[in-house]
Amino acid sequence: MDDNRSAELLATALRGRVACTVDASVRRRAEYSADASNYRVRPTVVVFPRDDADVAATVSFARERGLPVTARGGGTSVAGNAVGSGIVLDFSRHMRVVRAVDPEARTAVVQPGVVLADLQRQLRASGLRFGPDPSTQDRCTLGGMIGNNACGPHALAWGRTSDTVRKLRVVDGTGVERVLATDLTAVPGLAEFTTAQLAVMRTELGRFDRQASGYGLEHLLPERGSALAKAFVGSEGTCGLLLEAEVALTPLPGATVLTVLGYPDIATAADDIAAVIRCAPIAVEGIDAGLVDRVRAHRGTVPELPRGRGWLFVETAGDTAAEALARAERLCREAGAVDHRIVTDPGATSALWRIRADGAGLAGRTPSGEPAWPGWEDAAVPPARLGAYLREFATLTGEYGVSGLLYGHIGDGCIHVRLDLPIIDAPQRFRSFLFDAAELVVRHGGSLSGEHGDGRARSELLEVMYSPAARAAFAGFKALFDPDHLLNPGVLVAPSPVDADLRVAGLPRMPTVGGFALAEDAGDLSTAVHRCVGIGKCRADTRGSGGFMCPSYLATADEKDTTRGRARVLQEVVRGELDWRAPAVEDSLDLCLSCKACASDCPAGVDMATYKSEALHRRYQGRPRPLDHYVLGRLPSWLAVAQRFPRLANALAARPSLRRPAMRAVGIDPGREAPRLAPTPFGRVWADLGGNDRTVPAATALRTSPHRHLLPKLWPPPEQAANATSGPPAPPTDTSAGWPTATPSPAPAPATDSPSAISGSPVDARRSRGGPPADARSREVLLWVDSFTDTFDPANALAAVLLIEQLGYRVRIPQRRVCCGLTWITTGQLDGARKRLRATLDAVAEHAAAGAAIIGLEPSCTAALRADLPELLPDDPRAAEVAGAVRTLAEFLVDQRWRPPRRDGASVVVQPHCHQHAVGGFAAERALLAEMGVTVQELAGCCGLAGNWGMQRGHYEVSVAVAENALLPALRTASEGTTFLADGFSCRTQANQLAAVDGIPLATYLLGG
Repeated sequence: MDDNRSAELLATALRGRVACTVDASVRRRAEYSADASNYRVRPTVVVFPRDDADVAATVSFARERGLPVTARGGGTSVAGNAVGSGIVLDFSRHMRVVRAVDPEARTAVVQPGVVLADLQRQLRASGLRFGPDPSTQDRCTLGGMIGNNACGPHALAWGRTSDTVRKLRVVDGTGVERVLATDLTAVPGLAEFTTAQLAVMRTELGRFDRQASGYGLEHLLPERGSALAKAFVGSEGTCGLLLEAEVALTPLPGATVLTVLGYPDIATAADDIAAVIRCAPIAVEGIDAGLVDRVRAHRGTVPELPRGRGWLFVETAGDTAAEALARAERLCREAGAVDHRIVTDPGATSALWRIRADGAGLAGRTPSGEPAWPGWEDAAVPPARLGAYLREFATLTGEYGVSGLLYGHIGDGCIHVRLDLPIIDAPQRFRSFLFDAAELVVRHGGSLSGEHGDGRARSELLEVMYSPAARAAFAGFKALFDPDHLLNPGVLVAPSPVDADLRVAGLPRMPTVGGFALAEDAGDLSTAVHRCVGIGKCRADTRGSGGFMCPSYLATADEKDTTRGRARVLQEVVRGELDWRAPAVEDSLDLCLSCKACASDCPAGVDMATYKSEALHRRYQGRPRPLDHYVLGRLPSWLAVAQRFPRLANALAARPSLRRPAMRAVGIDPGREAPRLAPTPFGRVWADLGGNDRTVPAATALRTSPHRHLLPKLWPPPEQAANATSGPPAPPTDTSAGWPTATPSPAPAPATDSPSAISGSPVDARRSRGGPPADARSREVLLWVDSFTDTFDPANALAAVLLIEQLGYRVRIPQRRVCCGLTWITTGQLDGARKRLRATLDAVAEHAAAGAAIIGLEPSCTAALRADLPELLPDDPRAAEVAGAVRTLAEFLVDQRWRPPRRDGASVVVQPHCHQHAVGGFAAERALLAEMGVTVQELAGCCGLAGNWGMQRGHYEVSVAVAENALLPALRTASEGTTFLADGFSCRTQANQLAAVDGIPLATYLLGG
């Protein structure tokens, strides 16, 4: 019987036994075929239990059918212990309730799917926290942490997960529910087993804190309190499925201080660990220079670090800030570092810790850009042996010709590293390296794993670390809970080979056909989609942290709507398991907004917007497309026609009886309204003002122009100008040509309470980078007037012209209609996109070659010129030159050191555009608003419209849900008089349609609007 058909029949049978979702679809099985490890094991069915009864019924069903069962939380396991061939239970979807918090007893009772960061937020008001804090804390679950015995930086002070567990309620492999605490009789035969294994437990286990490999049977010892619950921690889902856990909490420190110590290299830093530990730190993290360089390359910058090529991040704590600082100062005196930096500012501290947090994902690429893999990312040795171990490990990696980025919990002796191991083309050499690495760590008295667990990555290697007697004890322990080996088979006991089921072994190449260069991946789509190492940052709730990634996941909480879930489906395609035209691929990509946020927010650099465009190109190559692709995907062409008859177009769009059937017919959601076209497009306004050949500034031409109404608050009609009593005079004009010139010294700060004033002082030549020359006609900029600005908001372009001309620059626009091709790109019409981009180069390349700026107003179009243009036309040298010349208006103004007007007391809600966040950043806009003195609420996350995506039929509900992540709550709670700022036309449209709020672009606001 066909495998998919068999899986669906099994799912149908299981649905009759449980009250939760059971999914055996091809897409879902692909999404859950991998975790954050090197392994791929496609499950038969995925279950999303809602309660204990669903879990028990699933185990009972599995026993009847002889099916393996694997527990999964956030799916961030790098050891391969969250994938399995039978039934996978995802606890993170529904079983994520904090049952109780007892501040007096300092305990919490949680379900297995509770995300650590959510628990920490709930505990904060009580002055408590859960001690262990792995770098994935904003998406890892407590169940997963208990399964792997997770640690994190603060395990040095607050212990590992096993140190926190007080009581566990589990379902074992026989389907029996058990409560585990300190009573060994809770499991039949366990007391006798413990007595028989005392020698092994006392000699081979629990030798140092980070000995995480194997089972934690040392906790069963009477001198350790016969702590059965603790022994269960780290069993990786092989002994039971967690239903509920009671865990101990720790008080939040009164104050903390971060000290960064610099050393010549990471091994020398490890040599100094004893001196550091004597100063009683609560966390000691090590970072190698290679990782810092990688973060710098990805982010563009990193916070200031002390001199050195290896660093220790050391956190000290105290009841008061003075006490914490005193410990930090003592640390600097006693440590053997070559340099140090003490940091007390919370913002600076967070920025430094972010280097470490991003390391897990960025370490997926070596400094040379080669893929780096887990598998030996987690070894630990006693801290006193760490420096020597690191030097010998460097020798070993050199012998194998592999390299990677080092970081980790040096205070505990645990080191993380991903290496460019030859998994794809030489899995046998990969296997050989792992066994040699295991021999090395054992020689230093260490552990194969320091916190991530053994999983499929290291379980076979336990034969190097433990005696046959110890391994027999592990098998005996599992048999007490799971005699039929149903729970996560192949892990810890009777292990699968370390080189079996490797996700990328023998991976075929797949060049792009849509034209994307994928330069960092040598043009290979297969390599590109396997950038996703599964670390799952796309599952994090980023609403409070400034992230934009995976807005649809924040709305649906479904793995299919993560970057990772989509990447897993595309990985099946490049493996040949799925066709590009398969419904699973269409379903997976449907709710991807093409926001491009993953391109910047994903530490591994996965760019799902690009992959989606390639997928759509392949899907519809030589085939008819959906009607909305011809309408929305080619919108600039239709707008060119509609703007000839704006009144007619607006009148038709205003009639629901006509608009809704027409929208429905062409694949546009009928719940949407059509934005109103401006009566006069900017191109015509520009021509009426004299066009590129005019001899006077736009400010002068506008005084007598019929287009004065475009900026009624900014530029008074002549009869009102004489009555204006505040605000600066009109920009000075050159007597020969009437063009503005640079003011040689700062002008007085303009009044900002007059709606008729053009705000903003002329540039201070002493502050600018030389300022424009006296002959301003020799200084030109090209204003990129995109289709949306031209057709819907010509006032935005006019405002930009007035601002630029204040600086003494002459503004030109392209001589003919040009397009960045974005709507063609997002709908996968890549041949059409390249055609428009070539025409764009013909129109603007000469300007860029002359060294002048190209200023964009619509963020998505600006981002397309910067990022998509060189990607789609990599062989045209003009593409990179034009991309390098593109600036946002804010970037241009900041670069010229233009002084915005002060608006103290004003408040704004700002929606950065997703594409700008991903490609150029929002720093210039942020700087201008800060200099204005306004109170800013900057939103994090997509508005939910995302160009054509939010207009497409079937997307409306999710679009609204995405807007509820940040935009709509901010607009509802904004104080009276607050201005909504958004350069993105989509963002302004979404706010208008869903909240009846009219937003304005930054250019208009800078002029006084």
